[in-house]
Parts: sequence; C-alpha cells; structure tokens
Amino acid sequence: MKIGVIAIQGNVTEHVHALERTFAEQGVDGEIIRIRQSGLVPDCDAIVLPGGESTTLARLIWQEGIAAEIRSAVRSGVPVLGTCAGLVLLAKDGDDQITRTKQHLLGLMDIEVKRNAFGRQCDSFETSIDIPVIGGLFPAVFIRAPAIVRCGEGVSVLARFGEYMVAAQQDNMLALAFHPEMVADTRLHHYFMNMI
Repeated sequence: MKIGVIAIQGNVTEHVHALERTFAEQGVDGEIIRIRQSGLVPDCDAIVLPGGESTTLARLIWQEGIAAEIRSAVRSGVPVLGTCAGLVLLAKDGDDQITRTKQHLLGLMDIEVKRNAFGRQCDSFETSIDIPVIGGLFPAVFIRAPAIVRCGEGVSVLARFGEYMVAAQQDNMLALAFHPEMVADTRLHHYFMNMI
C-alpha cells in the first residue's frame, strides 16, 4: 500500500507520523510518499491533502501540475483525505473569501466551505466532537479552521460542531475541518486507511 501526502506546504510531517503509527497498528507494510512534484500521484493507492494555508497550497499544486493528477486519481476511485486546508481544496464551492482571493478549488466534493469559520489563528482550540463512525468522541484540534456550510445529496455528514458540519464523506473522499494528525488518537487515520 502506497499513500501519497501532498508535501508542498502545511502539516506534512504530522500526517506522515500518524500514517506510520496507523500502518504499525494495523500490521501493514505500507509506504508513504511525500509529493512535491507531478508524476507521483498516479502511483498512489490513497492521497492526503494536509492542512496549511489553502491559498498557497492551491496555487502551488496547480503550478506544479499536481492538481490535475489529484482530480484524475480521485475521479477514478482513489481515496483522498483532506484536512483543514485540504477540506477547502476538495470543495466545489466556497465563501466570499475564496471568491475574493480567486482561490482555485479542486471541485471534487459536493460541499460549500467557509474559510476561517472559527476565527483567526489566535482563536484556535481543541474540543471533543462526536464522530459515530469511529466510535464516539474524538479530540479535534481546530486551527484557523474552515467549516462546511452546505452538503449535496451524496455527502454524508460525519460530525458537527455548533452550527457547522466539520467532517463529511462522499464516496472515496473524506474531509475534516480539524487536524487529526495533531493528536495521538489514530482512529480517523484507521478509518481512512480502511477506505483503500
């Protein structure tokens, strides 16, 4: 099993370590590839779009030719996990902040996102949220986090926090507004790996 982590910018190392722990816990001999240029995505069994600064991440994946490869892979059934900025990139629609900055979206998941829904960097927080598909409460870290404000019919909402949807799945796409890679709990990485 080969999982590609888009490694241009953001929480790359944290995802790599969480995936390594998950491989060990499942007894799987897997390989994790840090993707910084085009040509690597087509060889991956799954893709992780990490958190980071979504405008920068979007610009660079388009510039490097990685965006087209991600779109093609996901449309052919390859599982993708998008966390925080990765959730933003997966979305079909965004709020006025996304429109104003002319941010490119991959347009793969039938969701509309609101960037920085929970405030600025100084408003970051950790809280327990209920995610029934992994068995209950999860310690979610929200850092300048986005949120889902609308879901299409094919999207399953996996978790909510306050007025917002913060975890959702559509077919082979898993989108999280928070950072599961920043905590010791690997249940969401197990859930993602089981999608492969």
